[in-house]
Amino acid sequence: MEENTLSGIIVNAAIEVHRHLGPGLLESVYENCLLHELKLQGIICERQVYLLLSYKGEQIGNCYRLDLLVENLIIVEIKTVSNIEPIHKAQLLTYLKLTNLKIGLILNFNVPVLKNGICRMING
Repeated sequence: MEENTLSGIIVNAAIEVHRHLGPGLLESVYENCLLHELKLQGIICERQVYLLLSYKGEQIGNCYRLDLLVENLIIVEIKTVSNIEPIHKAQLLTYLKLTNLKIGLILNFNVPVLKNGICRMING
């Protein structure tokens, strides 16, 4: 599946989760519900994915963890914060660079309307 199409499916699934739950819950609740919503749609999704880091020729294990990895194409970081901060964007961009993936999403569920809590990042 093409990344742009898949990112649209992820956003729509997140909106569905937010519509049912609203703001104010823990990140893990939204993460589990979004995972379930995507699986209902036949989308392959993994949660809390540990990845290796290659540092100066050495493979170092379990250095960082992705909230969701969707179809091995898109990283989704779940937040429940007042605002998406520059450090959140920098973190996702670093993850994209380390995995050599193209698209990532930050989904902040701690907003009245989810469209105001979506940040799409592109690597390169």
